[in-house]
Order: sequence, then structure tokens, then C-alpha cells
Amino acid sequence: MKEDQFRTLYKKAVDSMKPGEEMKKELIDKLEQQQERKRPRKTVYIAASIVLAAGIGLAAPNIWKQLNGQSTQGQVAQVTPGTSETGNPGTNAPGSIVIPKLELPDTKSGGMADMLALVVYKDNIYTQSATRINAADAAALRGDKLGRTTGGIDEWSGKDKYIELASNIGETDIYSVKGYDSDFLIMSYSEINGEVFAELYEHTNGITVNSGADLFGKLNLEGRITSAQWESFDSWNNGQQQYSPLAGGETLNGFLSALQAAKPLAAEPLIEQGIYDSEDRKVLYLQLEDNARVELTLFGQGLVRYGQAPVFFEVESGAFQQLWDSMKL
Repeated sequence: MKEDQFRTLYKKAVDSMKPGEEMKKELIDKLEQQQERKRPRKTVYIAASIVLAAGIGLAAPNIWKQLNGQSTQGQVAQVTPGTSETGNPGTNAPGSIVIPKLELPDTKSGGMADMLALVVYKDNIYTQSATRINAADAAALRGDKLGRTTGGIDEWSGKDKYIELASNIGETDIYSVKGYDSDFLIMSYSEINGEVFAELYEHTNGITVNSGADLFGKLNLEGRITSAQWESFDSWNNGQQQYSPLAGGETLNGFLSALQAAKPLAAEPLIEQGIYDSEDRKVLYLQLEDNARVELTLFGQGLVRYGQAPVFFEVESGAFQQLWDSMKL
């Protein structure tokens, strides 16, 4: 979508709302700023919520959180990770995190889901991935065709709408991704007038996480990283995309090894305690040999988070601090 089309769409949505002119202007300004930052994933997530909020004449609190740079942690519905004590002690190691399947909304009780781009595949919900690909590289990664999505899911959809290959991304073909397990990662792919549109979707719910390997192992990072970059919080927050190269070698390798062994921590308590209120963050980008790019958020407390998975990872302090200290402008 071109920038002028994007702005027109959002202004129409906001114009149908009932708030005062000052609030309306602030909302439009923030949306335009985010479009200029060229962070399409965040603005796409906001789109569905904005249009719905406009239809009922209010601006939902979740929208304001996203506009101010703090991603809401609701996905399709609430996900509350449990510890191993709530699971089966015979299969879960002490201190593991059990991430249940996403709870589908119950429309009879008036429930409404927060929307991320999603696809239902094999009775699991896949949400837009924190691993990115460029359109030019998508064909080389495209595996077997798994089916074609249908549209129809929105914030008001109940459980009966979440059928195989239902989605909120419209109709598009779905493929496996070469080099990855389709139980974890799938791809939407289409060509329109010779232009490729592709996006990755990942399944990070309905799993038990005993260590970082249970999540990061699915990305097949070992031996496949061709380069690494990092970005300061200020650059990321302001959409400046000021990336700095990060040398490989022992520091990065030591961090990645420690990440595999990292202890999982439930996200919700940390978010409630205000971990996102701090600007003590850096973003690490790992370029893989298949040209996929993995994005990790590092927190000064020694924690790492990947995408929307409701879990943080506590990395061994020495390995984390060495990498953190090497990220200096």
C-alpha cells in the first residue's frame, strides 16, 4: 500500500470516530509518524483495531499503547503462561514455562480479541513472525504448498470462525518454509502483477519452554549466521533504522550458546512490573544464510525476548554483559 493510500484509509477511519478534534489530530499525527518509520508490522496490527474502534465511536486503550511504542501483549486472546507446577511434572522440567494455546474469544460473553495478523493451520494459530524476509528472497524459501487461506476473521469472530486456513489476511497461498519445521513456521506468498508479497507466520503457543533451545532451536541459528547488526532503543523508537555492525567471534557465539541454555520467565509479571517503561533496551538483528533476518530484543536486566511469544529469557550474566558492552556507538 502506498503512503498516500495508507493515510487516506486511516483518516477515513478516524473521521468516523466521535472524539474531540484535538484527540483526532494527535491520533492521525502518530499514525503518520509510524508510517514514516517504515515499521509496517506495527502499523498493520493497529489497522484492524483502529477501524473497529472507529465503528463503535471510541479509541481503545490498546491502540494508544501501540501508538506510543509499547506493544500490547494480547494476541488473538489472553495467553497466561504457567510454570511447571501447573503442568505435568513428568514431562516439564522444574522452572519451565507452559504456554497454552491461544484462547479463542467467546462472543456470547461479549468478548473481543486483539488482532495480530494470523493464520489457522492444523488447528493451531500462527501469528506474524519476528523473523523477516525480503520479497526478493521469498521464492527461494518457498516450500510445499499447504493450502489457501480464507478471510473472515476479525475482532468479533467467535470460535466457530477459527477453522482450518481461516485468517485475517485475506485470501493467499500458504507454503512451508525450506529449512524449517512447518509446525513452527509457514509462509504466505502471492504474486500480483509481477510483484511478490510474502510474510512469515510462526506458532509459539501451545508449547512448553524448558530453556531457550525450545524456542530459538526452531530458528536453526547454529552455523547459519552470516552477519549481525544492532540498533539502539532511541533509533528503534524513532524509526531511524540506524544499524551498527556487530562483530562475530567469541562474544556473539558465547551469547548465542548461553541463549540456548537461558532460563524462561513468564512475560506477564515482567510487563506488569513495567519492563517496557525502561529505555534500557537494544535490538539485535541476525542475518541468516537463507537471507531471513531474526530480531531479538535485549533488556539491560539481562533478559531477551523474541517476537510476541509471552516469555522472556534470562541469559547467563557474563555472556549477556559481554555482548551488551560491545554494542556501543
